[in-house]
Amino acid sequence: MKKGNIILIGFMGSGKTTFGRWLEKHHGMRLVDTDEYIVKKEQRTINVIFATEGEEYFRGLETEALRELADRNEKNMVISAGGGLPLRDINGIILHELGTVVYLRAKTETLEKRLAHDKTRPLLAGSNLHDRIEELMRQRSGIYEQRADLIIDTDDLTFEKMYERIKEYENSCN
Repeated sequence: MKKGNIILIGFMGSGKTTFGRWLEKHHGMRLVDTDEYIVKKEQRTINVIFATEGEEYFRGLETEALRELADRNEKNMVISAGGGLPLRDINGIILHELGTVVYLRAKTETLEKRLAHDKTRPLLAGSNLHDRIEELMRQRSGIYEQRADLIIDTDDLTFEKMYERIKEYENSCN
């Protein structure tokens, strides 16, 4: 059963947190960024968690965070999910328990511009950015599509248009 929340999934740099902040400001939703949630709880950065514990440990923290959010039984949240969070099957199930899952899809060129100077993403460190985005998108895009209730191509849309599409989708489900 849907809980009246919007869950934003997609590649790093697709605008999940930025759009989430906009929804919080303009539509009174409470934003929860899963990466920020984990950093606060663990009291260390994602880069440090990856370096000391590894990616698999971090993915476990994501699942734990989702379960905690689902147990709260809150409504009117917008959840910005980390880029790799939807990859685990159990997370896909929990995401749907939380609300409407929206895949914010952006072109590689858009992602590359947004991520060019970002040093906080361990999976992009030390490689050709364009090639790494392409490689990860090949691995992830099908999963994002499977997990999503709604896919929004964000490259040329305003936040208001994105919100309208989400509301249209939710209204069509009622």
